[in-house]
Amino acid sequence: MIVGRREAWTGRLFLVLLMLVTVVPFVSLFVTALHPSGSYPAGLEWPEDPQWGNFADAFRAAHMGELLWSSVLIVLGVVPISLLLATTAGFALGHLRMAGRHLVFLLFVLGLTLPFEGIITPLYYLVRDMGLLNTRWAIILPLIGLFMPFAVFWMRAHFINVPADLSEAARIDGANLWQLFWRVHVPLAMPALSSLAILLFLWTWNQFLLAIVLVDDPAQRTMAGALGAFQGQWGTDIPLLCAGSLLILAPTLAVFLAFQRRFVSALLQGSLKG
Repeated sequence: MIVGRREAWTGRLFLVLLMLVTVVPFVSLFVTALHPSGSYPAGLEWPEDPQWGNFADAFRAAHMGELLWSSVLIVLGVVPISLLLATTAGFALGHLRMAGRHLVFLLFVLGLTLPFEGIITPLYYLVRDMGLLNTRWAIILPLIGLFMPFAVFWMRAHFINVPADLSEAARIDGANLWQLFWRVHVPLAMPALSSLAILLFLWTWNQFLLAIVLVDDPAQRTMAGALGAFQGQWGTDIPLLCAGSLLILAPTLAVFLAFQRRFVSALLQGSLKG
């Protein structure tokens, strides 16, 4: 019993320390953003006269309205297509037991080891030869391909745990393959799909490397990618830069906080099945 209490307190202490490590950088950004423009605040010192207008100034200076629209278009181009492709591929690899599925799955697993930085140079020339350089498609199409290994792995992990008897019963009732997929398996896969959609949204919204390498116009980038141009223009104004960074982070934090219960429940469901 004593050992159990020690383990519990150790776990709680570790969680508190982890929370502090996670939260302190955001608190530092927030406090710094409230200092007068052009100043160089030190540490977590709260300003005597908080400059809340820095957020409005950063929004106007960085043209956040245009960047928000650009990021929304990129997310709408990446997430739905990725979910559709990953769901169909995961269903084929995990439930249909198609011929050669192990080899195909191995190729997807190998794709998980491929870092963005390792392919950025050949990807640049490929996008250039396709005539897509400096367009949003230069971000959308590569992201769909780069997200596929993880997305297919995620959806296969769900479909492989669905009982085969469920499909047999649906076939006996006269369901064809499309009806089996769309009316039976997709509704059951909604927890996995929703959690995957959240991850893809966060990764797409925060995409920085592809945005700055493949697109020159900041208005065609993601909000995170446009931060590089904003930093180049306002890099000496630390409070304004911190305010812009928080505005860029705000949508991802809002989405995660809004759907965190569904995301955690999907993870727990997968762990229980596994």
